Amino acid sequence: MLSLAERRQQVLYDKKWKIFLSRSWLFRFIPFADLALAAGSMAMGNVRSESDFDVIIGVRVGRIFTARFFSVLAFEMFGWRRRKEHFSGVSAKDKICLNHFVAPAAFRLSPPHNAYWQELYRNLVPLYGEPAKVREFFLVNQTWAGEVNFKNDDTRYRHRTKSFFKRKLEWFLSGKTGDWLEKTLRRWQIAKIEASAKSGQGFEPRIIYNDNELEFHPDTKRILDYLARKS
Repeated sequence: MLSLAERRQQVLYDKKWKIFLSRSWLFRFIPFADLALAAGSMAMGNVRSESDFDVIIGVRVGRIFTARFFSVLAFEMFGWRRRKEHFSGVSAKDKICLNHFVAPAAFRLSPPHNAYWQELYRNLVPLYGEPAKVREFFLVNQTWAGEVNFKNDDTRYRHRTKSFFKRKLEWFLSGKTGDWLEKTLRRWQIAKIEASAKSGQGFEPRIIYNDNELEFHPDTKRILDYLARKS
């Protein structure tokens, strides 16, 4: 039988998922985003009232900066994106944190693979993407994370197909026009990332930016805290 504290935590968890899932449909409209996975506290079940929604987004080869641009644009338009100021004390409650984009070459998480990352990757929850692509992501991480808890019939895995709008936009941006846009967005975004990095980072930041991976975890103290609790 659950304690009162455990029941309250379960109610909060369910409430958070209801909000998160009401926003996950937007991934069906973001060009070159092939899959989206719920990460962070939503995957591990240790949510708080002020928790945001971390996601890992799998993207098309050669279009990572384009996918990030449209992701930011779409979630910002609806007021659902976690912004820079949320990392400095402003509440990020129920905002979607677009902090990790990976192309297939970077589906496998880069080391170190400690207990925190193993627990997280075993419990990632698919939100969007074709089942074959989602399975590909889990399989390449299974070698270090162990058996994942992914179930194809998970009711949170609601969106598996692209919207008509997304198909048309991907077609339009698949050739030279898309190559030019990717190159332009790459140059612009890297300049902003490097300028932001100069303003300082937190504890042991994981900041990666290249053509296969964009990862922005400016402070990983929570990982250290998690490992300390588990030891």
